[in-house]
Amino acid sequence: MDSIVAYTEEIDDMDQAASEIFEQVKNFTFHRQTIGIVFVDEETDYSGLYRKLSEKWKFPIVGCTAMAMLVTDGFRNLGISVMLLSADDCDFAVGITDDFYIDNYKEALEHTYRETLAKLPDKPKLIITYGSMVTENEHVDADFVLKILDEISDHVPICGAVASDGFSFSGYKVFLNDHIGCHCQAMVMISGNIDPKFYTVNSIKNKSTSTYKVTEAKRNIVYRLNQSTFIDVLRKENMMVSKKIVMGDYILSPFVITLEYPNGDIVEGARTLSYLDHESGAGAFLGDLPEGAILSIGIINRSDVQTSVEAGFDKVVEELKRNEGKYKTILCSTCCARFIALGSNTAAEAEAYLGRLPPGVSLMGIYSYGEYGPVYGSKTHNHYNLFHNFTFSIILL
Repeated sequence: MDSIVAYTEEIDDMDQAASEIFEQVKNFTFHRQTIGIVFVDEETDYSGLYRKLSEKWKFPIVGCTAMAMLVTDGFRNLGISVMLLSADDCDFAVGITDDFYIDNYKEALEHTYRETLAKLPDKPKLIITYGSMVTENEHVDADFVLKILDEISDHVPICGAVASDGFSFSGYKVFLNDHIGCHCQAMVMISGNIDPKFYTVNSIKNKSTSTYKVTEAKRNIVYRLNQSTFIDVLRKENMMVSKKIVMGDYILSPFVITLEYPNGDIVEGARTLSYLDHESGAGAFLGDLPEGAILSIGIINRSDVQTSVEAGFDKVVEELKRNEGKYKTILCSTCCARFIALGSNTAAEAEAYLGRLPPGVSLMGIYSYGEYGPVYGSKTHNHYNLFHNFTFSIILL
């Protein structure tokens, strides 16, 4: 599979934006099957962009809005980035649901999955998906979406991201060709000669010595840890509890969630605390926390964010060297909370790979409101599809 990334900072004139994108990929060799992945600033007229791109490109284009992005050449705060994937020995199939809600999301996802699967000659080996965040009770948690896709696909590796905007939480969108939705799920299935590798970086080097079992929770809201309310546990740990909206206060204290599976595998993920309900003593996170999970408080500093991503790319570069020419594409999703944690040094994560990738390897990434990415079990090394917060997820194709 070959790939190339194009970028333009033009978000007002779609004629000019498309012209710049076409110019940057004019020497790219298109194979039997091609697909485009696009990330755009929320102010971009995506409909106008798609009209222009589709005049020349007759292959599917899928993607979402992004508050910021990564490209092969580094960090970009706004603009439009496009990655083209093209192969003779792979098949691509795409689909998108209509907007769905908590009462119909299972049917919507299953219908679109089966409809998309029918377009492939073989079982997919990878699913790339882009979805929307929860802002109202009737919206669907990304964890719920992932669980359905994981079950119906028989645990095919799933990666991707939740669409983001400039923290307005109202400008995010997901799209496939000319279909644009605010509460939908787009998916790309890839079959054939593909052997993806996955890496996840949560940057949490130190944790509180205390661990707590989630004993009462609903969706992304934790009411009790052990026998205490969530807020009482925070008080015990000398954490800040005086505010309601606390995402900014807890950026450098993400929570570690530990899950144990029946086969003995243990996996870890990260969760960002966003809201405290002083009436019930509960805390709301940017992701699901199931009852029975183990929770602990992580402690990081800004330098951990950069150095941990550098360590992640050490593994990526090692894999690229070990299998020279096999992998040519890197797709990333990194949490907006990490973006905030970086402060003024917004380019820090991009600096982790600049100057280190072999010629011919392209990279594109998104700062998102949540990341889909497989993690490996501690015992069997099987992969488990998880939804993440405060995580830098990398897929190597």
